[in-house]
Amino acid sequence: MDSATSDRAALRATADNGLKIAIVGGFGVGKTTMVRSVSEIRPLNTEETMTSAGEAVDHLDGVHSKTATTVAFDFGRITLDERSVLYLFGAPGQERFWFLWDRLFSGTLGAVVLVDTRRLADSWYAIDRLEHHGAPFIVACNDFGGPLHTEQQIREALALSDDVPLVECDARDRSSSKYVLITLVEHLHALSRRRLAAESSADPSAIPPATAPEMTPEPTS
Repeated sequence: MDSATSDRAALRATADNGLKIAIVGGFGVGKTTMVRSVSEIRPLNTEETMTSAGEAVDHLDGVHSKTATTVAFDFGRITLDERSVLYLFGAPGQERFWFLWDRLFSGTLGAVVLVDTRRLADSWYAIDRLEHHGAPFIVACNDFGGPLHTEQQIREALALSDDVPLVECDARDRSSSKYVLITLVEHLHALSRRRLAAESSADPSAIPPATAPEMTPEPTS
């Protein structure tokens, strides 16, 4: 690990604002890959080799090449600024581990629902649970090279309202994953300002603009 990477990975003493983000979605949509690609520390993951014992309970339609799976959760970290740190929790996708999700959502600021457009139905449960908890979220379509869908078709298939951001991404690419998280942070910031406006019965335009924290830029060698 070089000095630039070491400096970025070390948690600064001034950091006192931890923000918890969940990355959820169906089985094999790329949640572990996204946490790995964007975390500034070596991510904690609980991947185990898939065996024949799980064939009867894990549905492998569309993910037959998958050889390992998350059995608890993935964890990563990103420094936003001098005082704010983003903690990433990737949820397991198999139905038999869904009971963990409600606990994982506790204290969550918001979530990314990662979607494989070849298997849109696999994302319904994630969206349902987030709506049940009243947790804000965005939807990110991971690039698996599947059939092309228009934004409107995806919104209709997932019953997404117009105010839920929908973006495309490649979970393997760090900059693409960072873009997804920045979109979520900006969405949460916009929702916060709307609530503030509603609570104060003020015109939203009268609230002074504020800048959402940005991701720490990549170090240059």
